Amino acid sequence: MPSAQHEALHRIFQEEPSLFSRTLKALDIPFPEVSSTSVVNTDLTEILPIERRVDTLLNAKSEHGDYLVIIESQGRRDPKKPSSWAYYISYLRARFQLEVVLIVICQEASTARWARSPQSTGLPGRPTLTIWPIALGPDNVPAITDPAAAAQDVILAVLSALTHALSSSVNVILEALAAALATIDIDGAGFLAELTEVGLGDGEARQLWRKMMSTGTYRYQSEFAELLRDEGREEGRRKGREEGREEGRAEGQVRGETRSILLLLERRGVAVSDAARARIEGCAEVAQLDTWLMRAMTVTTADELFD
Repeated sequence: MPSAQHEALHRIFQEEPSLFSRTLKALDIPFPEVSSTSVVNTDLTEILPIERRVDTLLNAKSEHGDYLVIIESQGRRDPKKPSSWAYYISYLRARFQLEVVLIVICQEASTARWARSPQSTGLPGRPTLTIWPIALGPDNVPAITDPAAAAQDVILAVLSALTHALSSSVNVILEALAAALATIDIDGAGFLAELTEVGLGDGEARQLWRKMMSTGTYRYQSEFAELLRDEGREEGRRKGREEGREEGRAEGQVRGETRSILLLLERRGVAVSDAARARIEGCAEVAQLDTWLMRAMTVTTADELFD
């Protein structure tokens, strides 16, 4: 099952479908001017009992006609993945009779270089099919380190932070993003702050982002950030400074995950019954909450979280 980090890397394109065209323009990759984009159902399953699902699928419109854009999140090299990509492209081309573009999002430069290399099937020297993905990673996505530049396109700044999560310059990128989020509406900024946290993974970048969210004074800071401060102080008084800090972080993480799930469902327009809300808020298992957070990105009903 894909991780929450995996989901966040492509989920941002569902929040802002036109992001892919702005990103390609920033990289000077020739592409038709897009007039509008919309999210398409990602299920590519046929009658055969094999489930095939792309990460994100967009329908883009331009003066040259409609075309489909597949967004795939790729954590590492996988020799089996090119055959899956070839299937996705061929199936969508045959079903919709539209041109298909494949964009792969990576956090490691080596994975991006692998993903963007042409992959062929057929006899030596006589390929039957060749796919040539557009791979976005830390080696070609701009590192947006200027707060003013980040404020001009906040969604692109989020993508910059996610693709550079393992880069040495991620601290400056995150500082620019944090300042840029303060320039948009509070709800939108809070959601993007949560999405950034999930997409950064479990490394140093996420810890740095959490520290920024718990010690800064940004008006959009999440309840998770507040809990990191307040719970740590309360437990510190009762059990001692160090023990209280650990307890506060654990409790804060649980409440932060809970809030992220409910906020994400709300942003996606998924109704949450009183029973479902009680079950989510009553869970104290971080691993379970993380699973529900991942599912919250794609479910159509709140009850699907618990399947």
